[in-house]
Amino acid sequence: MNKDNKLGMGLGALLSSSNEKQIDIKGVQKINISQIQPNTNQPRKKFKENDLHNLATSIKNQGLIQPLIVRLINNDQYEIIAGERRWRASQLAGLHEVDCVVKDIKESELLEAALIENIQREDLNVIEEANAYKNLIKLKNITNENLAKKLGKSSSHISNTLRLLDLENEIQEMVINGDLSMGHARALIGVPNAYEKAKEIIEKNLSVRQVEKITSRFKKNKKQPPSKDPNILDLEKELSDKIGLKTSIQFNESGSSGSLTLYYSDLNQLDDIMRRLKK
Repeated sequence: MNKDNKLGMGLGALLSSSNEKQIDIKGVQKINISQIQPNTNQPRKKFKENDLHNLATSIKNQGLIQPLIVRLINNDQYEIIAGERRWRASQLAGLHEVDCVVKDIKESELLEAALIENIQREDLNVIEEANAYKNLIKLKNITNENLAKKLGKSSSHISNTLRLLDLENEIQEMVINGDLSMGHARALIGVPNAYEKAKEIIEKNLSVRQVEKITSRFKKNKKQPPSKDPNILDLEKELSDKIGLKTSIQFNESGSSGSLTLYYSDLNQLDDIMRRLKK
């Protein structure tokens, strides 16, 4: 099983011991909390104080039920792969040591592990989730559709979530802080003066339906791109079925020339394309 396939199976699969050259499971051990530091690539940036205090109370009463997953970065310092929230709560609970599972994981896989752990635990706010998707797409060099399959989510969910990153930073902060819902934010994408409208939504406590009604007038007036000739669409489908890759055919205005684009989702597909062309 390759690493790409492991992505959709969760953090446990990514960190499994099936590849002994990359992963070395050393068991659960007690580590001083001062020797542990957070992952600088942690996609989760916001930790709700109330939730942390509730978890800290639980840890005081019940102990730390699930150990942290860490990696050794020098002789006595460790970096968190998964479990930063538990680490923070353990500090609030006054613990001096915490249970950890130490794993030898590559630097290149650290961000991937952190992203998957947070996405699958649904611990991220929607903006953090969007940034996580963006980073995974860049890290894995895959399409939105392939990422959706690997994470068990719909392609439209991935695309719609990523589109939130097109909003102004101020609006994204409103979403992060819980002042705007994802539905409100989506309705503001591509709308002029979106920040002013976002403030109006909060001030007037407008519903998502009301915002959609307000912004629909602009979106209906947006120029729609011309639809592609059905014959070209049929030709693209026939070619895609033949070679097993997504294709796009574009003609110039005169129709006498154009371009053919082949899309690959990983380096193996690119190598396959090159072999076919060289033949």
